[in-house]
Amino acid sequence: MKYAAPVLLAAVAACSAPAPSNRNDATPSATTPTPTPMPSISATARPTPIPTPIPTTTPIPAPTPPPVEPPAPGTPDGLPDDRTPIPEGPIGKTSAQGAAQVVQHYYALIEQGRYRRAWALWSDGGRSSGMNARAFARSFDKYAEYHAEIGAPGRIEGAAGSLYVEVPVVAYGRLESGDPFRLKGPVTLRRCNDVPGCTAEQRAWHIASTGLKPRPKA
Repeated sequence: MKYAAPVLLAAVAACSAPAPSNRNDATPSATTPTPTPMPSISATARPTPIPTPIPTTTPIPAPTPPPVEPPAPGTPDGLPDDRTPIPEGPIGKTSAQGAAQVVQHYYALIEQGRYRRAWALWSDGGRSSGMNARAFARSFDKYAEYHAEIGAPGRIEGAAGSLYVEVPVVAYGRLESGDPFRLKGPVTLRRCNDVPGCTAEQRAWHIASTGLKPRPKA
């Protein structure tokens, strides 16, 4: 009876010991969050370069040259300072004033670039200019602008069945090079002296010669 008690205590101790666990201690708990994998960065990736804008410059227009003014009357390069009043009333086509109107119309055509019509105002169907119509037009290629002032006509003179009158002219303007120019000289007009055999065309004033006569290009 003395050895019964220790055996019983051992049996009780064996029954109260915890049962061994079958779970793997290395397995994480179900409540532990799974870490998010970080994105991989390539070692060769480079940022896209931003193109540099090319600066643009606005062209500056060339300055406009000032207009060329005609010489004042009475000066060496100007028209005569003739202040004689022009007669009122209609101007006869065969009068000296009629001749001055032909000269005025001639230079107005040149200013407008209507060279063929200006050439036709020369005597002998334009031949008195010394050029054909095309060469006459080309002789004005060097001018960027062309203007003229017409003075009072002189007296009508007669010779060999023809009548002549001179009209003073000052031409001015600008060359294609940009340089101004001024020219001065008389324009001589001729017409038939109403003798038998003259045609209506020959009785009208036409340009016979001029100190401002254009020359063909070299």
